[in-house]
Amino acid sequence: MMWLWFALAIAFLVLELVTTQFVSIWFSASALITGIVVAIFPQMQIAWQIIIFVVLSVGALVATRPLVKKLVKKMKGSETNLELNIGKTAMVVETIDNIKETGAVKINGLVWTARSSDNSIIEVGEIVIFERVSGNKAFVSKSKEE
Repeated sequence: MMWLWFALAIAFLVLELVTTQFVSIWFSASALITGIVVAIFPQMQIAWQIIIFVVLSVGALVATRPLVKKLVKKMKGSETNLELNIGKTAMVVETIDNIKETGAVKINGLVWTARSSDNSIIEVGEIVIFERVSGNKAFVSKSKEE
């Protein structure tokens, strides 16, 4: 039965690596500890094993979740250079055409792949507003100043 707990620990660890919520790690640790306890006491009933797992998981979540939330909130507060460009103007250096999947803008001396927010074609030399980021693309709209 201990191998089941170790397999569960690995499964929760893989789940944690796939997600970014920092929750599954505690289930993984709890399953690992439960597996160790079962290895020491191989005759332990399944009900006690489940109780140990649940108590450890809930205890770890309750003890660490507020701290994790605070850290995540603090990390989200720090913007990347790209996010700091939102709302600023940029110069189109390659015609933006969403259908052809072409386009680039230059902002702060750097060139970014760009797409039009409203699917309009925006020609080279036009001034645009940097609206949002999705993946590695900047979404822009024509500046109203022109």
